[in-house]
Amino acid sequence: MSQEELSYSFAKIRQQIQALHNYITQSPIQQSKAIEALNAVAASINNLEFFQEEMQASLATIKDIEAEMLLQNETIIAERQIYHDLFKLAPNAYLVTNADGIILEINYTAAALLNVFPSWLIGKSLINFVAKPEHQFFLSKLKQSLNEKSVQELEVSISPRNGQTFDALLLVKSGRETSGALGALHICLHDISKYKQLAAPGQMPSLSAHIEERPNGLDGLHVLFVDDEVDNRELIAAMLMQHGVVVTTVATVAEALQELERSRPDVIISDIRMPDEDGYAFIQKIKALEAEKGWQIPTAALTAYLTEDRAKVIKAGFHSHLHKLAQPTELIAMVAQLAGRA
Repeated sequence: MSQEELSYSFAKIRQQIQALHNYITQSPIQQSKAIEALNAVAASINNLEFFQEEMQASLATIKDIEAEMLLQNETIIAERQIYHDLFKLAPNAYLVTNADGIILEINYTAAALLNVFPSWLIGKSLINFVAKPEHQFFLSKLKQSLNEKSVQELEVSISPRNGQTFDALLLVKSGRETSGALGALHICLHDISKYKQLAAPGQMPSLSAHIEERPNGLDGLHVLFVDDEVDNRELIAAMLMQHGVVVTTVATVAEALQELERSRPDVIISDIRMPDEDGYAFIQKIKALEAEKGWQIPTAALTAYLTEDRAKVIKAGFHSHLHKLAQPTELIAMVAQLAGRA
């Protein structure tokens, strides 16, 4: 029963009692007993009203508790999003699998190492990238790591999609899935090929040495990348971040122009075929902004169509052009050249 319905019932009872009281007062014989009965009913009503007030107070308390729990839940969600973003954007390659090597989560850097879009890797087995002779060894080590409390080291050969096989060191630790369930493996993946080549036979450098060391030719370089496809943004960003590049990704020309109002990047890379405004419209607006602010920003066009006319792209105002199927090394070389760090 709602609050309104309860109040209405009380009012009806009072009306009926008053009518009965008026009727009884006309019969002096039953007056005394009737009044006692009416007083008892009135007392019961008072008790019900008191109970109603207590219920209202309890409901108010419950609403306050619900509001506090909602706020706490929103805080937890926001904090989890922060950690999720840190995982996704980490410069080292991280992924989460189950005991069979099925990928549950993966960050951009790990996806770039495997040369596959992150969203395509979810639900796929990491064993697909492990050299076939090492499959059994790899799976047995994963299952063994699930029961270990300390970090386990595992060295295998990894073959990226359409890429060159490299020696990889995996740091594996048992943990939880995103849902909180046990049975997940947290893996940090490192390409150690060059360190093995530099080391004398039987003298591998320490783990900390080869994790901390990395090329710094592009460290701190700021690239603005515009593409309406989220997978493209994730993959290109991961490739660049592996080399120390600070990447800002946006989905539209309008968002890119807003970003240019806040900061000036060292290099701009833009997709050509985009809805609303395409790359050709964007380069014209960049040129207008450069004339207004006195800037000169190197720009590159990134296209998905093999028939895209390179001459047309360059004539439109872009300084360079690259196809999306190009190798990561070509992308890095183009960015380095545009930034004058070749």
